[in-house]
Amino acid sequence: MNILTPPPRAASAAPVDAEDGGRPHAVVVGAGLGGLAAAVRLGARGYRVTIVEKLDQPGGRARVFREDGFTFDAGPTLITAPHLFAELWELCGKRMEDDVAVLPLDPFYTIRFDDGETFRYSGDTDAMRAEIARLAPGDLPGYERFMRVSEEICRVGFEELGHVPFASIGDMLKVAPDLVRLGAQRSVYGLVARHFADERLRTVFSFHPLLIGGNPFSASAIYALIHHLEKRWGVHYAVGGINRLVSGIVGLIEGQGGRVRLSAPVERILLDRRRACGVRLESGETIAADIVVSNADATATYARLLPDAPRTRWGPARQRLAQWSMGLFVWYFGTKRRYEDVGHHTILLGPRYRALLDDIFRKKHLAEDFSLYLHRPSASDPSVAPEGHDAFYVLSPVPNLLGTTDWEATAEAYRRKIMRRLEETVLPGLSEEIVVSRLLTPADFARDYASLHGAGFGLEPVMWQSAWFRPHNRSEGIENLYLVGAGTHPGAGMPGVLSTARVLDRVVPDPAQLQTPRARSHADA
Repeated sequence: MNILTPPPRAASAAPVDAEDGGRPHAVVVGAGLGGLAAAVRLGARGYRVTIVEKLDQPGGRARVFREDGFTFDAGPTLITAPHLFAELWELCGKRMEDDVAVLPLDPFYTIRFDDGETFRYSGDTDAMRAEIARLAPGDLPGYERFMRVSEEICRVGFEELGHVPFASIGDMLKVAPDLVRLGAQRSVYGLVARHFADERLRTVFSFHPLLIGGNPFSASAIYALIHHLEKRWGVHYAVGGINRLVSGIVGLIEGQGGRVRLSAPVERILLDRRRACGVRLESGETIAADIVVSNADATATYARLLPDAPRTRWGPARQRLAQWSMGLFVWYFGTKRRYEDVGHHTILLGPRYRALLDDIFRKKHLAEDFSLYLHRPSASDPSVAPEGHDAFYVLSPVPNLLGTTDWEATAEAYRRKIMRRLEETVLPGLSEEIVVSRLLTPADFARDYASLHGAGFGLEPVMWQSAWFRPHNRSEGIENLYLVGAGTHPGAGMPGVLSTARVLDRVVPDPAQLQTPRARSHADA
């Protein structure tokens, strides 16, 4: 036996739970939404599952901050494909609505231009036509054409291919004609500009890649599917916050007999030759496994958790050539008054669009101006704030850590600048109303989530980093190692992350077919 890491005795270490009922053991690294969904799916297929998570709570980027009666979702705030969550409950013979209440939102969000003009974006076709007619009536025919294109892209890109593994270049070549026909080689902005003449509407219908870490001017037009995705399934909010979904899924896992171990950071994935056989925690404890699923950032999985592994396509050399999503500056705050005129989701656009994104993605320069996403969950759910108070988070896309910004020195000044902008626009008197305040910067993303370069969404969703070109769901160089989460196919965003777990149904063998020494010993028993 050739054990690469750690010393030979570790590879044959007994699993933490000796009484496993003969079920093959799956260890999931990371309790983000991808890891949690993977655990449910593996448990439903007969695996015994253990999740090991470095943070002190589950959820990963979807963790929660609580302070003085306020509840702040740390990351994702909106649900665009609730059926993907409901499916997890169905796999366990349960109903999601018995654990989590999900509310549809209307409008989905309000977009505020720099001059104060607004656009209410919703799934109501008549309401959308009215908004477009108010700003640029000549673009109404273009809107109809664009939504038909978005529907077709969603049908192919999400419904047909979102849960399909791209294990070989042949898989990519099979769908290449469809992708070219749908204009995937163009950017989202380029596709939108073919249908809208008004620059404000070009912004309204092209900013969506930012929700998954992409620059609208370089992200593949395949991501224009988000428009139809939202229209078909709506935009929803989980009462109590996205964290209620997280706790609900943890309950499903525990109901299957699985375990979620918190404050248990993984130091290495263990190998027996080229086969994953367990993990070693930073505490020195080892956990044996028949398969390992990594919900850690894909690039961090190969660079940090497999430092001595055989060379893979996504090793250090390939990572240096990669394009990374932007960083995120997030300010969570609570106020001692309510701002009833502010909706659940508001996007406040700055004076620049293309030039600002160029500063963020290409120049890696922290600009003086910004565009902001403002989340006010207490608009729909008073339970997330004390009575008479409001809970907010505001997010600003910023350069990742490949830029030169010193966030320790800059964060507070940047927060004050954002506060002044909010005070001038939609939250008058804000500086006198704040009672709770907390920040998250790209440096925190690097520390808390092992996000390379502090990139908020991992790899940027450009064509040459999508589908087959993305890190594969089944490791290319290591047997019995699988990847889920934003860094693998199909990518970031909650529908994408949940779909990475669906891909496992196609690539992870059924327990009875698993070929590992542990699995064979179970079968012989």
